[in-house]
Amino acid sequence: MKELDVIVEAMLEKKAQGVCSIDLTGTGTSITDYFVICNADSTTQVAAIADNIIDSLAKEGRKPARSQGLQNGFWAILDYGDIVVHVFQTEYREFYRLEELWSKAPRKDYKDE
Repeated sequence: MKELDVIVEAMLEKKAQGVCSIDLTGTGTSITDYFVICNADSTTQVAAIADNIIDSLAKEGRKPARSQGLQNGFWAILDYGDIVVHVFQTEYREFYRLEELWSKAPRKDYKDE
């Protein structure tokens, strides 16, 4: 999925940590097809990552249907319908452990190459 690659690349460009995607298509959920998750150590970096994702997907003609948390920089959520992006400040990702809720779904981890 091209948009998934664009999101991951936008995250890695801004030095996101712990970048992963979770494929929810076989889980029976109607929330979305994919979660893409990452974290950063500061509110400034969370905002920079989220902004880079929005800008990168806008070039592909995609805009988020909804977004939340862009102002506070603790946990930004970008909802693209089939993909929901979560950009956490590190301590919030550790607290909420979103990946554990979907531990049975296929997960792919990404590294900066």
